[in-house]
Amino acid sequence: MSKPNKNRKIIFNIIIIVMIVALFFPQTRRTIQIGLHKGLSYVNQSSLIDLEDRKSVSYADWKLKSDRDDTILKFEDSKGKVVFINFWATWCPPCIAEMPSLQELYNDYNDKVVFLFVTKDGFETVEKFKTKRGFNFEVFKPISKTPSELVTSSIPRTFIINKEGKIVVDESGAVDWNSMKVRQQLDNLLSE
Repeated sequence: MSKPNKNRKIIFNIIIIVMIVALFFPQTRRTIQIGLHKGLSYVNQSSLIDLEDRKSVSYADWKLKSDRDDTILKFEDSKGKVVFINFWATWCPPCIAEMPSLQELYNDYNDKVVFLFVTKDGFETVEKFKTKRGFNFEVFKPISKTPSELVTSSIPRTFIINKEGKIVVDESGAVDWNSMKVRQQLDNLLSE
C-alpha cells in the first residue's frame, strides 16, 4: 500500500473512532444524529402516492389546540384545501433535522396551504424550541382522537392531503421539504 493511501486509511479510522466515542456523550450524540438525519433528508425524497392507492381522510371531530392563542382548530375546517400535516417532537433528532426546511416551505406557502405542525410536547417546551431556532410556524396539540388514516407510531411523519381530502404524500423520517420537487407537488395540488 502506498504511503498516501495508508495515511488516508489511518485518518479515516481515527475519524470513525472519534465519532463512535462522541456518540457516548449526550451533547455530541444528538448533534451527530441530527447531522446524519439532515444528510439522509436529501436522499429521502417526497413522492406522490399512486392515484389508485390514495386513501380518503376522515374529517370527523379531530380538534387541535394552537400554541399561539389557545384557539381550537377543527380539522373539518380544512376541507377543500391543501393540508400539510407534520407530526413531530422537540426531542426527536430527525424532526429537528428537517425543521429548517419545513420553516422555509412554511414561509413561502403558509398563505396557500394549511400547515398543521402537530406535537404532544408542552407548549412551553415548544416555544423555547422555536425561539432558540428562530422558527415561527404555528404548532398544534391534538385534543381529540386523530383520524385513523393519520395515526402514526413514529415521528417525524408527514402527510399532504389534496383538496379532495385524499392523502397524496405519506413520508416517514427526515425529508428536505424545501426542495423543488415538493414545491412543484404543492403548486400542482393548489392548481387542481
